[in-house]
Amino acid sequence: MQRLLACALLALCAAAHAGTGVTELAPLAGDGPVTVFYPTAVDDAPVERGPYRLRLATDAPPHRGNGRLVVISHGSGGTPWVHSDLARVLVADGFVVAMPLHRGDNARDPGTPGPESWKLRPSEVSRAIDAVAQDPRFAPLLALDKVGMYGMSAGGHTALSLAGGRWSPARLRDHCEAHLDEDFPGCVGLATSLDGSLLDGVKKAVARRVIAHRLDDSRWYTHHDPRIAVVVAGVPFATDFDPASVAQPRVALGLVRAGDDRWLAPRFHGDTILAACRPRCELIADLPSAGHGALLSPPPPLDRLGATARRLLEDPPGFDRSQLPAVDARIAAFLRAHLVP
Repeated sequence: MQRLLACALLALCAAAHAGTGVTELAPLAGDGPVTVFYPTAVDDAPVERGPYRLRLATDAPPHRGNGRLVVISHGSGGTPWVHSDLARVLVADGFVVAMPLHRGDNARDPGTPGPESWKLRPSEVSRAIDAVAQDPRFAPLLALDKVGMYGMSAGGHTALSLAGGRWSPARLRDHCEAHLDEDFPGCVGLATSLDGSLLDGVKKAVARRVIAHRLDDSRWYTHHDPRIAVVVAGVPFATDFDPASVAQPRVALGLVRAGDDRWLAPRFHGDTILAACRPRCELIADLPSAGHGALLSPPPPLDRLGATARRLLEDPPGFDRSQLPAVDARIAAFLRAHLVP
């Protein structure tokens, strides 16, 4: 009877709002702005955000949903808009969704991706929660003792940190020294790529020198926010994590896997986390034919990206994007199961 009542209440919450509100909160402590998606009684209308054409209710009054917040951490060079389809599913489920724009690693300011950003990102997630808590529109509608978190790619790295994982730049250095050929995009990013030419040897030699210089830091990094109660990591950058630190995650942990990921080879990244944390974590979705950019929905305009980024983010032949709404629904269900009584 209680389960039926809970389902009925959730259905009423979903029916009570007409659209997906969106607004931007002022940053805290020099952070980037925080974009918030939320239930509203106002109908959606067409809006443009850069190259993205969306339907949202801009700055509309928020409507009470299920009382819970989910923070989304974007990938390197990302924006909030490439996760707006997931945000809409979460809002339809009653959640408020906050997306911080990570300093030095976003579409506006891509200057310091990698470890320098990874050290900052978890605290930026915590301050995004603080920003929502201080906003008089949202504070009365939310209980922030339990907050959910989703991150993709570099945002997945952030998610694993908040789940209790510890990582080290020196661990990444050691991995890249041993597996540079097999994990070149994971080690080098978009700086260059291997193409089978005579220059590949020079590229690898330069990459080894840069990696040895930039990753000369053996300290362990982690971040704990007691408000985070459940985490989902989508195709996470993970080879620099100590697997033992996620063997017993601090919170409920789910993962999403893309089997044809050409940027972060699963066997070096997400699969190492799954092997360490099972059965205490859950594989929410396994997409065997998906590439690294599959979880970007709507996808970025690939014609505006460089050749290396296009190759790493484009969908592999045969991948069917029609399955993504079901993946978003499974992510929402996992978060709901651990956040909504």
